[in-house]
Amino acid sequence: MNQLNRRDFIKGSSAMMTLASFGLFGMDFKDAEGPLKVALIGTGWYGKSDLLRLIQVADVEVVALCDVDKNLLKAAGDLVAQRQKSKKVPELFGDYRELLKKHKCDLVLIGSPDHWHALQAIEALKSGAHVYLQKPISVDVIEGEAILAAARKYNRKCQIGTQRKSTPHLIEAKKQIIDTGKLGKISHAEVCCYFHMRANGNPAVEPVPDFFDYEMWTGPAPMRPYDGLPHIRWWRTFMEYGNGITGDMCVHMLDTVRWMLKLGWPTQITSTGGIYVQKEGKSNIADTQTAIFEFPELQVVWQHRTWGNAPDPEYPWSFKIYGENGMLAGSTMQADYFPYDAKEEKIHFDCVFEREQYPEDLTEDRIELNAAPATRLHMKNWLEAIDKDTLPVADVEEGHISTASCILANISMELGGRPLRYDPKTMTVLNDPEATAKLRRPYRGPWLHPEPNKV
Repeated sequence: MNQLNRRDFIKGSSAMMTLASFGLFGMDFKDAEGPLKVALIGTGWYGKSDLLRLIQVADVEVVALCDVDKNLLKAAGDLVAQRQKSKKVPELFGDYRELLKKHKCDLVLIGSPDHWHALQAIEALKSGAHVYLQKPISVDVIEGEAILAAARKYNRKCQIGTQRKSTPHLIEAKKQIIDTGKLGKISHAEVCCYFHMRANGNPAVEPVPDFFDYEMWTGPAPMRPYDGLPHIRWWRTFMEYGNGITGDMCVHMLDTVRWMLKLGWPTQITSTGGIYVQKEGKSNIADTQTAIFEFPELQVVWQHRTWGNAPDPEYPWSFKIYGENGMLAGSTMQADYFPYDAKEEKIHFDCVFEREQYPEDLTEDRIELNAAPATRLHMKNWLEAIDKDTLPVADVEEGHISTASCILANISMELGGRPLRYDPKTMTVLNDPEATAKLRRPYRGPWLHPEPNKV
């Protein structure tokens, strides 16, 4: 299953049709001799998941792994040795700079927390590697501009982990409903998340364990008193390291709507919200937020609540695109077309799982079985873009627009809900020096904030 140009890496008629639409058959890396050399920076849950999907669909050798948690790192090394063809344990590093200095990698995957994305992605691009970067691409807007500048300067392909664009049932829904004009004029979309996913405890401050480099984990972010391992969900509950539920979950669905409707930058972004209900813990991210992303004759409205019920239990994390003739709802699990004409039939799109093709998925810890096929397609699309010197479906520029839009929503919320108009040419918020000052977060020394003209 590991040959890059193998035609049958996904079997089944619907999946094959999806692959054909991507043009993924018969591809080979130019002048490649042997497996592609790969490294992963950040060996937590989703970093490993991304890497294992790549191993399933490409001829690669994972030569190095990097993490600041020695226990997590060793476990990842053992797991990769079990899963990759050579059965070798990759070389293990605690500092990504040492990894990039020692290994000349073809591909680098980055699955570290959001506050590390910019520095690590830029260094990987400068090293000559093509990069697969998890979303959101940055924690501030200028970081995103710098990553984009680096990808273009060094002519590397940077695929962002917004894999809804590679989700088979959503590709088919776009093709049948959006691309055919079935909805008629579209002037409104809703994106939402109602998952109760906001960690909100009050753990005590404690000594940092010997196996964990908290100084390096914190890096350019403000250093909080250590109150337990930040892995999995804990770090995401603090604005020091990310952008809350909007930065984590809205970026996926906003990006999907933008892809389906071919939207660029919003002309204006407005947001309100805050901590309205879950006040008892340390968390400082909003538990309730609404944002309006305005495009010409079209609004995309975001809503999240980490408490209470989802208005539509079938679509608790989703998008809904409204046209004059009907509505298309979509999520990672399904999609549905609801016509306004009662005489017209509804159309349902099922999720593709590929359990039979990849039985190892069934025993993988914490795997999202519904997302695995999309990530595999995403990896294949990335490799095809490298091979053909084209932009991948989730190119860094698209990931930057979706990420920055969510960051701007948070800035609007912080500034009392005033509308913001970002100009990517000047990299400023028009007529708003206070908002413009928030496009760069202060970095903790000795780390230096990347600048687009100095990458």
